[in-house]
Amino acid sequence: MSVRTRFAPSPTGYLHVGGARTALFSWLFAKRSQGTFILRIEDTDRERSTQESIDAILQGMAWLGLEYDEGPIYQTERFDRYQEVIEQLLHDGHAYRCFCSKERLAALREQQLSAKQKPKYDGHCLKYPPEDRDVPHVIRFNNPKSGSVRINDRIRGTIEVANDQLDDLIIARSDGTPTYNLTVVVDDWDMGITHVIRGDDHINNTPRQINILQALNAPVPEYAHVPMILGGDGARLSKRHGAVSVMQYREQGILPKALLNYLVRLGWSHGDQEIFSLDEMCALFSLEECNKSPSSFNHEKLLWLNQHYLSHSPLTEVLPELEWHLSRAGLNISDGPDLDTLLQVQKERHNTLVSLVEESRPFYQEFDEYDSKAAKKHLRSVALEPLTHLKTKLEDLTDWSRESLHHCVQLTAEELNIGMGKVGQPLRVALTGMSASPSIDLTLELLGQETTLSRIQRALDYIQARQQSNSN
Repeated sequence: MSVRTRFAPSPTGYLHVGGARTALFSWLFAKRSQGTFILRIEDTDRERSTQESIDAILQGMAWLGLEYDEGPIYQTERFDRYQEVIEQLLHDGHAYRCFCSKERLAALREQQLSAKQKPKYDGHCLKYPPEDRDVPHVIRFNNPKSGSVRINDRIRGTIEVANDQLDDLIIARSDGTPTYNLTVVVDDWDMGITHVIRGDDHINNTPRQINILQALNAPVPEYAHVPMILGGDGARLSKRHGAVSVMQYREQGILPKALLNYLVRLGWSHGDQEIFSLDEMCALFSLEECNKSPSSFNHEKLLWLNQHYLSHSPLTEVLPELEWHLSRAGLNISDGPDLDTLLQVQKERHNTLVSLVEESRPFYQEFDEYDSKAAKKHLRSVALEPLTHLKTKLEDLTDWSRESLHHCVQLTAEELNIGMGKVGQPLRVALTGMSASPSIDLTLELLGQETTLSRIQRALDYIQARQQSNSN
């Protein structure tokens, strides 16, 4: 049997991390089995589905590198096929028309709740079909009334549901449009889906969909229901926990492979291993090793993984993301050091590309003002002499290399009989406006001689202006 899996999001919002994890698990299962991974866009909810959401899903999948073998397939292009199946179910007695009013259904529900019964349709229109059928109505599936549905879930084990607990669900609305449970069944059947891997919020739908498949004499795929993702407080992951959209993590400076590595460990394990390449994921992933219980999203662990990928990934993988962040920050790459050099200098110091780019900003553009705390602490009168002394040495320097620059700073400290920090920290603030940067010799080398001398003079002017202000 050739394995065929699918990821089937509804385009009613962004691609969230729960959906991305489901897509990843389906993708990995197909890859490990040399099977086929399909992207299906379930856009039958015309009121809520938007092109913007479709674009966000496609963009998120592309950024993560989850390439699909078939698709995207859109349900709205398959309405004729759904209608054909509905007519077949009606003809074979597996579906019927329901003319009940909203008022009757509401009263029935209230009566059942009062009797402490599970609310479900009572089959009234199946038993007593009205004479006038030329009025608005829905179409319901005629669910079996006895027996049970047995699901051999690849993650959760055996699940059995009695048919008398299931409703005669609506498979076509009064306007003729098919409902979710019908379209999913037809799509999985037509597309030859062998394994349905999805969130456990669909467990209640699975026995209903199996009954429809059996009514159509269609093969029943294997199912695997992945537990939900929780926030740190134990509640379901939502916007209030921070970023939940895949592309928001890109905006926060997370690398795609770091997010994939984090997501695969969010509900799956292979011994104590934490870091997995894509090849390792494809080789090792199995549904049976997925957790049955919910997983908690830990942002600190994601940052730890991201720092690892920043430090150890090939430059060719990180540079496109770094370039994207520099452009997003309004920085012109041609105005500063080449990206290879920048990344080598900064990658060990940061756990996101956002913080890396922000600290690198002084290498690409002039800063407007000094960090107030850094300036107050380091750009004081006592810094005038070391900065002036060093500036003179740097003006005469012909070899603008890291080694020569380090020697100049060290010699300044020795000649003035002060600690290196008395030179290095005022210099760092003078050059970057901040108290944090790469090593001072590297910072000098990256900025170049002209910019360095200009910024030291700016700092000297700033200190003298502060002196003058204080004396007044």
